[in-house]
Amino acid sequence: MNKILAGFVMAAMATTAFAQSNTDSPYSQYGLGDLTDQSVGFNKGMNGVGLAMHKGNEVNPMNPASYSSVDSLSMIFDAGLSGQITNYKENGKHLNGKSGGFDYVAALFRVVKHVGVSFGVLPYSNIGYKYSSTTPLTELQTTVNSTYSGSGGLHQLYIGAGWNIVKPLSIGVNVAYLWGEYNRSIATSSNSVINTLSKQYSADISSYKIDLGIQFDQKIGKDDYLTIGATWSPGHSLKSDPQCLLVSKNASISKSDTTVFTISDGLKLPDTYGIGIGYSHARSFRAGADFVMQKWGSIDFPHFDGSVYRLYPNLLKDSYRVKAGMEWTPRAMSRRLYERVSYRLGVGYATPYYYINGQEGPKEFGASIGFGIPIVNGYNNRSVLNISGQWISRSADNLIKENTFRINIGLTFNERWFAKWKVE
Repeated sequence: MNKILAGFVMAAMATTAFAQSNTDSPYSQYGLGDLTDQSVGFNKGMNGVGLAMHKGNEVNPMNPASYSSVDSLSMIFDAGLSGQITNYKENGKHLNGKSGGFDYVAALFRVVKHVGVSFGVLPYSNIGYKYSSTTPLTELQTTVNSTYSGSGGLHQLYIGAGWNIVKPLSIGVNVAYLWGEYNRSIATSSNSVINTLSKQYSADISSYKIDLGIQFDQKIGKDDYLTIGATWSPGHSLKSDPQCLLVSKNASISKSDTTVFTISDGLKLPDTYGIGIGYSHARSFRAGADFVMQKWGSIDFPHFDGSVYRLYPNLLKDSYRVKAGMEWTPRAMSRRLYERVSYRLGVGYATPYYYINGQEGPKEFGASIGFGIPIVNGYNNRSVLNISGQWISRSADNLIKENTFRINIGLTFNERWFAKWKVE
């Protein structure tokens, strides 16, 4: 029990040590930023598939019903980080950006028969960008220079449980403390005017998030299983009061005027629904597909129209995400390392959850390849090093096109903490 408590303390410490943005995309200036899923090392190699994954030697926060499959002797820790390079293309011009950092930490163990408990830290969204633009005003023979910057994101410290009610049916729940902030600014100046105008948007968020899950894992052959999984995350108010600060500066007299606008209870999470299907054969092969829908379209979002800062409809839209992936392990019990490695592939497609000046944001295409490499030493042969590469393309008509190559590295420690030692 002391080791479990120590693990929870480590996860809590990670919230302050690693709560950072992991993007430099200008698209993260919209909504609550670039949204993430709840995938970990093994999911990422299959491009984030996981709603119907049900295996006792890995943590799968994407569906808390999966926790019930953990065996009675294991204490599983999983932690990961990533780094990425993104190429941005607009009007024939190219620019590269780099970002990366800590992704997640999660743990899983069994408390009683048929009940597994998990806890950890997961990202929800990332915000991080800085760029500038110049607009000529021919009639005034001048130019307007605008600088856009932003930082922040949301994170979740969760604890969850999964219960195998009857042999094929499991249910589960994650309860998370959701916290974070966003800070966005637009600074505008002109070559012929000594006044500068800065708009600063900010919000502090301290709320909760709940994920409910169910899995039906049915044997359909000697070594074959078909699994159906579903999740629901209810939407709710975040009880946050976003602000907009207008700061006008006159450089000639060193004077600034500041106007503050505040929207009471101005941010919300949407209802999120997911369904997945998976197939597995013995310890050698598994495949799955997920469909996730988020109901952002029913949520009003803060916007400043030049005179009023208030909630506006039709700034966000319902989003959809489809993923498919597979994993093949040639011979799990072989003495040859390359035959014990798990080889993974995945693809995906997603629609945006926001509009940009009335136009739908960029659609996303993704593909991944990954490896689960078993770690063998004198006291442990159950841990896994998960390495994957992901390619993600986002594009829309007359908007910036992004091509991202991301490397994910995760380490799953699978320790037999609860085994009883015998002395002969």
